[in-house]
Amino acid sequence: MAGFTVIELLIAVLLAGLITSASMALYLTQRKQLFVQEEVTDMQSNIRAAMNELTTKIRMVGYKLPEGMQSVIARNTNPDTIKIMTNYDFTDDIQLEWAMPQPSAELRCDGHDLTGISDGDTLYIFDPFINSGEYFVVSHVQMASSNIQHNTSTLSRRYPQGSKVAKVQSTTYYIDQTDPNHPNLMYQYQRNPAQIYAENITNLNFQYVLSDGTIVDVPAMTRMIREVIISVTARTNKQDNEFQTPYRNRTLVARVKVRNLGAR
Repeated sequence: MAGFTVIELLIAVLLAGLITSASMALYLTQRKQLFVQEEVTDMQSNIRAAMNELTTKIRMVGYKLPEGMQSVIARNTNPDTIKIMTNYDFTDDIQLEWAMPQPSAELRCDGHDLTGISDGDTLYIFDPFINSGEYFVVSHVQMASSNIQHNTSTLSRRYPQGSKVAKVQSTTYYIDQTDPNHPNLMYQYQRNPAQIYAENITNLNFQYVLSDGTIVDVPAMTRMIREVIISVTARTNKQDNEFQTPYRNRTLVARVKVRNLGAR
């Protein structure tokens, strides 16, 4: 029985090499596509989480806060920063029943329930007669007598009887670019240390639609805000050398109507 010739063996080896090369190329392509898809999925998950958080919190801006107080602090820092104030503990009925004899005097809220207030809380006192107020830190709460002390935060002036006291909860959002390869959306509640809320968020932009229809980057008066335009940009965690840019990017834009500003 005749065997294979050298030429036939060479042809067989060549064909086997071609098949192996094609199979390997197909495997590498599929592996690359899977890698890219995982990166894109993570990116989309991050940007959706960031947008959901921002729209939910911004929608509640100014909730149960005294009318006239500043409830949004906007900074056009490219990426932007926003600080949101609300009153989730429903301390909206507390007021001074006695005028303060001096700025350092305790706040006498006789007859009011102060169980939602604790030592170290940040409160806001508001004079409704002149539409002005300020923040201060509670040093001690006297539950029995309904008095609030602020020994470490002397107020700028004496507040009259009828001034409102609200428990302010502040949340700040900004982008930390300390590591330029991994920028993150940061979340800071009150004075607690900031935490990462969403990874690989590269840009955050806010614009404010005012009651007269104008759109500004920084509102002069909180009470004029009627809508907030939010733009969030995210990118993949790793570079893609075969893409037209080093990273794949996505941008989401949302418009949020604020419920609690200018409604009273």
